[in-house]
Amino acid sequence: MNRRQFLAISTACALLPATGRAGAMRLRAEPVAVRLLPDEEGHGPAEMLGFNGRTPGPEIRVRAGGRVSVAFENGIDRPSAIHWHGIHIDNAMDGVPGLTQDAVAPGATFEYDFAAPHPGTYWYHAHHRSWEQVAKGLYGPLIVEERDPPKVDRDIAVVLDDWRLTPDGGLHPSFGNRHDFSHAGRLGNYARAFFSRDRVRAGDRVRLRLINAATARTFKVRIGGGSGAVVAQDGMPLAAPEPMGEPVLAPAQRTDIVLDAANPVTFHLLPRGEPYPLGTLAVEGANPAPARGPVEPLPPTPVAAPDAKGARRLTLAMEGGAMGGRHRGDDFWAFNGRSGMPDAPWQRFARGETARITMRNDTAFPHGIHIHGHHFHELGADGTPGHYRDTTLVDPRKSRDVLCVFDNPGKWLIHCHTLGHQASGMKTWVEVA
Repeated sequence: MNRRQFLAISTACALLPATGRAGAMRLRAEPVAVRLLPDEEGHGPAEMLGFNGRTPGPEIRVRAGGRVSVAFENGIDRPSAIHWHGIHIDNAMDGVPGLTQDAVAPGATFEYDFAAPHPGTYWYHAHHRSWEQVAKGLYGPLIVEERDPPKVDRDIAVVLDDWRLTPDGGLHPSFGNRHDFSHAGRLGNYARAFFSRDRVRAGDRVRLRLINAATARTFKVRIGGGSGAVVAQDGMPLAAPEPMGEPVLAPAQRTDIVLDAANPVTFHLLPRGEPYPLGTLAVEGANPAPARGPVEPLPPTPVAAPDAKGARRLTLAMEGGAMGGRHRGDDFWAFNGRSGMPDAPWQRFARGETARITMRNDTAFPHGIHIHGHHFHELGADGTPGHYRDTTLVDPRKSRDVLCVFDNPGKWLIHCHTLGHQASGMKTWVEVA
């Protein structure tokens, strides 16, 4: 692809499918054809996967405390399952084949039904051969609204993704190759943003819900066209809004921003070269009564207080990969010398027990580590609790301590959300009594 081709499509607004309200609903995984590159250039559609005929799948919305009831129909030719990322969910509904359920066979149906206790920005995605099924488009946003939501004029989901495309606009067939698995994952040569609505008014106060659905790419994003503040990370509100800056989202991470729009709202990826356009929210008309005053914090979410002094001290060492040296595991990647899912859990916790985990990256690549069914406090160098997240980005040859209260009973996966790394060894699990 040349830059002219990138620009031609990146400035177009791609709309997410219509919102589905919680209650009984159907999600059917099926093949879809999506034209990612511009039609006028003679490119054909890419053969992808989606839910209900589209990718991303429908935006699901529910009020905090409500239930999500979904009949998942597997209309593709391989087994699959849905993981509801970031929700503190009943373990049987977590969607991890081999740990919480069997994979759903082609033509079969599985009923997901769970409460959504905490408001925030979450998402759902395939969790079987996810390095391929998510890359092909099996994902969508899941929004849990506050019972007393903040006063904004627009509430817009912004789903970020990238794809590896052939010159004719199709998906490159190199899924699961050893180079991707042992290096930085399946990085695409084309990226864009999908929006749940495509325009705002000048003067609107807009809540932007950024979701990184890519299987490998970390997005550093520059947002233009207004001033704003970050109000939540990974669905959890900040104690006080923080400067918007240029948000960095590892795979699976989310960032909520409240922005006062003055001009078209632009989104650019900041790679090593010049900014790369991802998409634009057009301005149409003016808000006759624009918001005044500073951005207020979101309502706090009640969470269990960690026992920092009595916390169990653990180390989760990330090992392997290209240029990573030897380890005791039998695949490209390992946690603490073990590749893949052990028969016994890495750790067992009493319900409510706190662990302080040093996540140590001994490799040449960054890793976004996700703990299912829980959030955790990222700790500063002085041990001060920082953001409360479900996925943390650990840079090469660096460490990060997190403090987690394991208060959700069941068997929970821990893995790198560069999904090729998960597939080739970087995963384990814990059990909470």
